[in-house]
Amino acid sequence: MYEALKRSYSLLPKKTFHHKIQDVNNNSLQDTNFLNPYIQQYLAYISVERNLSSHTYDAYEADINKYVQHLISRGVTNVHDITEEDVESFADYLEYMAPSSIARSIISIRNMHKFFYEENISHYDPARNVKPPKTPERLPKALSVDEIQRLLDTTNGDDIISMRDKALLEIMYGTGARVSEAVNITIDDIDLHESSIRLFGKGKKERVLPLGSYAKTALETYLVRSRPALSAKGKGNSYVFLNKRGNQLSRQSVWEIIKTRSKKAEIEKDISPHSLRHSFATHLLHGGADIRVVQEMLGHTSVTTTQIYTYVTVDTLREVYALAHPRALHQ
Repeated sequence: MYEALKRSYSLLPKKTFHHKIQDVNNNSLQDTNFLNPYIQQYLAYISVERNLSSHTYDAYEADINKYVQHLISRGVTNVHDITEEDVESFADYLEYMAPSSIARSIISIRNMHKFFYEENISHYDPARNVKPPKTPERLPKALSVDEIQRLLDTTNGDDIISMRDKALLEIMYGTGARVSEAVNITIDDIDLHESSIRLFGKGKKERVLPLGSYAKTALETYLVRSRPALSAKGKGNSYVFLNKRGNQLSRQSVWEIIKTRSKKAEIEKDISPHSLRHSFATHLLHGGADIRVVQEMLGHTSVTTTQIYTYVTVDTLREVYALAHPRALHQ
């Protein structure tokens, strides 16, 4: 496997872990390169074999870099000297972080050590018994239909930014697109004749979704009346959603758009781009859609991920019980 990875890695941007850390004893700087060759092999593996997004790749890289710095601070300078106690010490060190961030970091390190062991880089796997913390299950924050309408109403305007924002929000709510998927939509991904749109999800997994009438109308208006004016300000590209300079709209810009629009709509909830995706799924299920259909539309690999949207409040349970059960009504 290693020879194949070396050939694949030669095509990737070169990254290095020759980072410097502060020695806690003598304030000198040490070079943390003792794991570098093996880490490069692992990064090549996850880049080529697992087809990770750049965002996930960067998160893994940051986790590993932090781990290497921790090992150096404990005096570890050889891959064969890493012990389970070193890994557990790193897990304890991460206590200042949120449980979900700790879990991701530990999983990153576990996967790396598993790779080292399977590729005979190390004699054993010191992380195999170190478990990530259980993260509390958080229910998605969905907006009500009324809140969605108020949010969309803030984009009712004839200026090019309002038309862009309306198309963007209608697409995100109408398809359940992740923010990373929305900003990467290109002209070739849209088929107005068939009223469909193509999205590329995690691992570049492709899915084609229907465009509802509201989203289609907003998109047509934007493409005809707004996007040409925005595009003229830049060097020209195929991305659908552009910023004021004619370049691809960034994920951070979408956050700002939604924050600004929600404030204007007087929505008190703290919402994000993902809130539109949550609302899309929740409203579909409340409307009677099959969970397997919603799973496909969200691009979830497992239906277990989608099932979080099936949780209902106690008030909803009481309401359904009162209306549906013959012994629930008062005499």
